[in-house]
Amino acid sequence: MFAKAFRVKSNTAIKGSDRRKLRADVTAAFPALGTDQVSELVPGKEEFNTVKLYAHRGDAVTVYVSGGNPILFELEKNLYPTVYTLWSYPDLLPTFTTWPLVLEKLVGGADLMLPGLVVPPAGLPQVQRGDLCAIALVGNRAPVAIGVAAMSTAEMLTSGLKGRGFSVLHTYQDHLWRSGDKSSPPSIAPLALDPLDLSEEKGSVQADPTLQGDMRRLTLEGEEEESGEVQQMYEEKSLSEASEDPSPGGLNPDPTDSRTLQEQMDELLQRCFLQALKCRVKKADLPLLTSTFLGSHMFSCWYGSPEGRQLDIKKSSYRKLSKFLQQMQQEHIIQVKELSKGVESIVAVDWKHPRITSFVIPEPSPTSQTIQEGSREQPYHPPDIKSLYCVPASMTLLFQESGHKKGSILEGAEVRAIIISYAKKNDLVDADNKNLVKLDPVLCDCILEKNEQHTVMKLPWDSLLTRCLEKLQPAYQVTFPGQEPIVKKGKICPIDITLAQRASNKKVTVVRNLEAYGLDPCLVAAILQQRCQASTTVTPAPGAKDSLQVQIQGNQVHHLSWLLLEEYQLPRKYVQGLEKAPRPGKKK
Repeated sequence: MFAKAFRVKSNTAIKGSDRRKLRADVTAAFPALGTDQVSELVPGKEEFNTVKLYAHRGDAVTVYVSGGNPILFELEKNLYPTVYTLWSYPDLLPTFTTWPLVLEKLVGGADLMLPGLVVPPAGLPQVQRGDLCAIALVGNRAPVAIGVAAMSTAEMLTSGLKGRGFSVLHTYQDHLWRSGDKSSPPSIAPLALDPLDLSEEKGSVQADPTLQGDMRRLTLEGEEEESGEVQQMYEEKSLSEASEDPSPGGLNPDPTDSRTLQEQMDELLQRCFLQALKCRVKKADLPLLTSTFLGSHMFSCWYGSPEGRQLDIKKSSYRKLSKFLQQMQQEHIIQVKELSKGVESIVAVDWKHPRITSFVIPEPSPTSQTIQEGSREQPYHPPDIKSLYCVPASMTLLFQESGHKKGSILEGAEVRAIIISYAKKNDLVDADNKNLVKLDPVLCDCILEKNEQHTVMKLPWDSLLTRCLEKLQPAYQVTFPGQEPIVKKGKICPIDITLAQRASNKKVTVVRNLEAYGLDPCLVAAILQQRCQASTTVTPAPGAKDSLQVQIQGNQVHHLSWLLLEEYQLPRKYVQGLEKAPRPGKKK
């Protein structure tokens, strides 16, 4: 949560009444603390401040600061201790142990995966799913992170210690820790023999059996044989990198590949280029802006690349897209022209070129699938959205015969069936013209305007049904794959794309209402940052409760259009603002 810098909203001294309330909250949240310990944690007279801030994902967090150090933070009305507090009270939470090399990953925003746990001789602490836990390193009981258990201890053991173990909230060396005095963890001896505690007793490590075939056995004979194999094993089997940093720095080095990182990036760049031409670009797309080709087509191809490699042109020998495309033009694969000043487009592609025809699309490797699943949890599928109708008070007489009342939710087909049944049951179908319906007092009151009630005596079926639907209140049903339908009154708000001008006279693209369609604003921001090669921010949406908006530097409506309509397959009617895309040749 604090892997990136946060934005402080306010910093105020806490009042005496608020201190007393906080002590009561701490006592309720952490019953293991005694009265004296709570008084030490929340002192009565010493300097004590409340800092309200926004984490980089937009979460509103309240931090309590004592003596210059953050000691507690509150998120969604839940209190959490910081590592500074846990160093004073190491037994406050159930503590799990991991390897020292894992800390770097946790600080970077990753969650703790179960294969990374070290199982002590006494077994794992007993916790339930959702319990708050501390994470310490082998050899020192001082916690270096706190997180929420993703499963119970029994479930961890049943799974064979595989999968996500803890959602990490805060770590030593993250930005919340940096806001304090930046002290290091104290040395606290383990309660029982630690696998790497170089004491008089010697023995083998008790750890996850699945790890023992992947790394050198650690011995306790005065020397630790810890190699890079541990790092490689944990990256491949344990850590699914969190999307805290959408640009983690290019390739994941492959120890079996003797090529330099630059050579590997050159090969990946060529692969994404050919795959984009073979699978994504069509003749009807030409001429195609080179920036659109990169952001909407080439970047979409790196997800399936071997070993989860991430495309980064700056780390290739070409450095720039234009230089790379010039090379591809010299090989007669594409033709690039400057159709307007300073703006290049691909105007022709030789799809019969041997390099395209012979290119074999690689199968996604298990590692790349893990990376993609770790950043997106699971592939996005658009929800099924159905328009519904709600019976208002003014129309209850018309619907009560069919067993419905004010506030009943109906589908359009149900409304039509009820109206037809009502007309036939009350003998309102015109005997001379079956296409007309006579209006009785109930129908007159429900669907006619006041100035029509003495002039309109009959209506055609289609007009009657249309008027009835218009008089009902709108509602809708959203069904996400594998979830129960959600019914809400009113109309669903479309995803709103707007352009804004900032003080620096630069344009930014703003996207709102992503959550209504099951889209994570932070994930969308990460994808757009990579594809647009532009900075993105996620902030609370003004005037909307518990909603976030994504801001991308420049006019990026083209990229949004491709992402939302083509990749996420959202119907166009649920996205507004696509007409704001820049015209070819117009500077963003």
